[in-house]
Formats: sequence, structure tokens, C-alpha cells
Amino acid sequence: MPGAVERAWVFIHEDDTARQDVRRTSQRGRTQETDETVTHPTDATDPFASSGASLWENDPELATIMSKRRQLLSIGYRLLGSLSEAEDVVQEVYTRWYALSPQERSGIDSPGGWLTTVVSRICLDLLGSARARRERYVGAWLPEPLPGNARWFSGRGTEADVPDPADRVALDESVTMAFLVVLDALTPAERVAFVLHDVFCYPFADIAEIVGRSQEACRQLASSARRRVRAARPPEPRTTRRADVVRAFKQAWQAQDIDALLGVLAPEATATGDGGGRVRAELRPVEGAEAIARFYVHRARAAAGLTILERTVNGCPGLAVQVDGVIVTVLSFDIRDGRITRIWAVLNPDKLRSWTTSRPAAD
Repeated sequence: MPGAVERAWVFIHEDDTARQDVRRTSQRGRTQETDETVTHPTDATDPFASSGASLWENDPELATIMSKRRQLLSIGYRLLGSLSEAEDVVQEVYTRWYALSPQERSGIDSPGGWLTTVVSRICLDLLGSARARRERYVGAWLPEPLPGNARWFSGRGTEADVPDPADRVALDESVTMAFLVVLDALTPAERVAFVLHDVFCYPFADIAEIVGRSQEACRQLASSARRRVRAARPPEPRTTRRADVVRAFKQAWQAQDIDALLGVLAPEATATGDGGGRVRAELRPVEGAEAIARFYVHRARAAAGLTILERTVNGCPGLAVQVDGVIVTVLSFDIRDGRITRIWAVLNPDKLRSWTTSRPAAD
């Protein structure tokens, strides 16, 4: 019978063969492979409900560390703004855990606390080097969008409809595109302190150990981040109202109606695209309602076979654009007083893998 290390390795990698084309060559120049998350072990629809549980049912240690996986991914995604990078970090953490001797592991009072600390420290290091990496990035950098179901539009969606990539990370207001964009403006230490304390309710004593500062310094970091987030994020409208505005934008875009687009865009609206140098995208934001309206009308006219779909993006109403049946762009929106103030369009195919490998919910 395989030991705990072998069983954990099998669980993390057991479906790699079926997923080898999900995440091939990454921007960091090495092969990445995704691994699934057991989020509902008793759900018959979960592809890992039986196989995953059978691996750990007689191993309390394995059950404990695997039960933390979704939370670790949730922390990693909020800290990095990238699901693929968060998955890499979590896999690295599990590798480090099983690199410890059995005696070292048994001496850790809280395996979950150890895993969280290591995830956070790795993310803090990555955030520290992100500025240099962003300087080499072609055009604007946007967080990786997460797919969800179409329940805001159709009213028929259920939690079971959420495609797996979104189900790996709990969807709430702390993963909206607007929120993640604000987080990206924080310093690495501010982001870690704020996310761990305000989103995940970790005590400052634990956060101080992670960031290597005093508890009081961590309180100040979180307080500073909180002020910046509140200043940038006034209360959002009801989701149903947001869906109405997004649908109006979609219909005007499909009709190539500039006047109708101007009716849903705020005069000072800004549209930002992220192609990452992989596909053509505007290197600088398009500013002003009229410029944005003409830009999207021109794009609709230039792209044959373009289909616009209503989709939930990071828990909010958004749009996905298909060309020849393949999703090539995902749009998120910031809406104030019934009008769109910001559009974030992700075109970089490296950031759309969870959209192109999951079957979207029906409209």
C-alpha cells in the first residue's frame, strides 16, 4: 500500500494526462499542469468525489491537508490575481510539506496554519518581484478572470452550474475584477495584511509572522490598505441592476449602435485591454464614452463571426466574446449610477484557459 506521500502525489496529479493541454507553455517558460480541487466530496457530480475520498479516508493527515486546498487557492488568487499562479503556489506548498520528514510534520500543531503561512510567504515574494515582471509585460496587466454561471442573467443557475475553475475559488465581492484591480495598486505587504485580515479574518499575530513585521505595523498596513480600497470602491449597485446595464451594452454592441452605447457609458468611462503581447490589444486605455463606443463598434464590424455571450465574471455580470466557437475575450465592468465607468477586457489567451477548457453554462 502506498504511503501518505505517494497518495498525496497521486491525488494532486492523478488527472494530469487528461489535462496536459490545459496549461502547456506558460509565460515563465515552463510547463504548467492544473490539478482539480475537491470542493464537494459528497457531491455525486464531483469527478473526484469517489477517487479523492478513497485516497484519504484512512489517512487523517492527508485528509487534513487536502481539506485546506480550496482556501489556499482562494488566498493565493486574491493575493496574486492569477488562478494559474495560485495553483502553482499551492502545489509548491504541498511539495514542501511532503519534503518534511514524518517527525517534522508530526511536530506541527496546526498543519492548516503552516500551509497558509507558506502560501502567503511565497505570494509575498512573488508580489515583490511583480513590479519588475509587469514592466516587461506588453500593455496593461489585468487579473485573470474567473468564469461563473449565468444565474444573474437567466435566473436558472445553481451552485452546481459553476464551472470547476471558478468553483476552486469561493466567489464573493473580494474577487470582483474591480476589487482585484484596486488590490493590485497596494504594496505587497499591504495586500497580504489586508487580504489575510479583512477577507480571511486572520489575527495580526499570525500576519506579523508571515510578513516579518510587528503586529502594530501589520495593523497599520491593513488600515492603510482599507482606506485606499474604500476610497476606490464606493458601494456597488444591486447585481440585477448591473446585469441590466451589461445586457444593454451587449445589445448596443451587437447592433453596432453608437448612440445606444453612449447611453450606457459614463462620459468619463475608460476601457482597458490586456493582450499580453500574445494577441492584438490597445496598449493604452481608451478614454471617453464616444471613443469607447466607436472602438467597440469598429471591432464588431472587423471581426466576422463574433458572438457575445452573457456570463458571470468573478461573481459579477460580464460578457464573453466568441469567435468560431472559441472564447477570445472576457469583459468585466464597473458600474456607477446606472452607467459603465470602467471596462476591463482580457484577451491574453494565457489568462483565458479556464474559459476555453470549461463548458460554459447555458444562457
